[in-house]
Amino acid sequence: MRAVGEGPKTINYVSRSYDEGSALTEEQWGRARLLLQNTRRWSFPDDYEDWEQREIEKRRFERGLLFTGGSGSRNGYELEYKARIPWRPAPETTFVSLLTATLPIEFLERQGPGPVRRLVLDMASQLRFASGHAGLALRLYWWLPREDETLRVGPLRYPGLDLRDAWRHENQMGFQVDGVHWLNFLGSPVLTQLGGAEALRSRLRSAGTTVVPLDDERAVVSLGERPEAGGPVTGETLPAYRELARVLEPWLEPLFLGPSRDIAGEARYTSLLLTEGEARRWWRRFLD
Repeated sequence: MRAVGEGPKTINYVSRSYDEGSALTEEQWGRARLLLQNTRRWSFPDDYEDWEQREIEKRRFERGLLFTGGSGSRNGYELEYKARIPWRPAPETTFVSLLTATLPIEFLERQGPGPVRRLVLDMASQLRFASGHAGLALRLYWWLPREDETLRVGPLRYPGLDLRDAWRHENQMGFQVDGVHWLNFLGSPVLTQLGGAEALRSRLRSAGTTVVPLDDERAVVSLGERPEAGGPVTGETLPAYRELARVLEPWLEPLFLGPSRDIAGEARYTSLLLTEGEARRWWRRFLD
């Protein structure tokens, strides 16, 4: 919020754990802080009343906050936090806590990559993350119309454009890595299994790639000074992205396909309504 400001042109709305949401007033700020700070009561689902347990299981996270901006429609500024369900005893699960922040492309164009990089590094330095990333992404708020073929397949031509959000099951990643991006944050156990930051640096030879330790258990891999989309306009195939993908392949998240049906009854995947072949090709775009 210090980086982007508060108001209708940035962020001015908040929803708490899937409530209906309201304007971001001082009263709502207080409730948001209380939701994050009151960890004694909000520890395990079996500490709740039965109806509260059912609500937690239904939304699939223990508590959450969603900050958005705009007047009547979203403007690209967003911050969302979801706390995983801490079962007691813990079952075998891949569910993780999530922190997601988005900025409109105009922010990057206006400010340049430097301030964006500093903001991301500042946020990441305060988190005990297993993995994380920053880069160009297509953020969808609803399913695309089936007839919008150009927008449906157009993003697939740009390998540096992250479509991961279209799959909508990122909270099931566990300790796996969800692909390769401009800035790639690696923590335990993946960084440890790679041999640490120095060992990882020795395997990456592309010009412009840097590996910087944040501490003994966390590091950030930067693929250039600014995020690149690649694709047919520039002819750029993003070799640095491909190199890192090959190194991280054993830890990359496998493709999960949960089909939906279009109007004609054909199986389609993600909110982009991709065919199975399109989904698989995009998922392995840096490996094949």
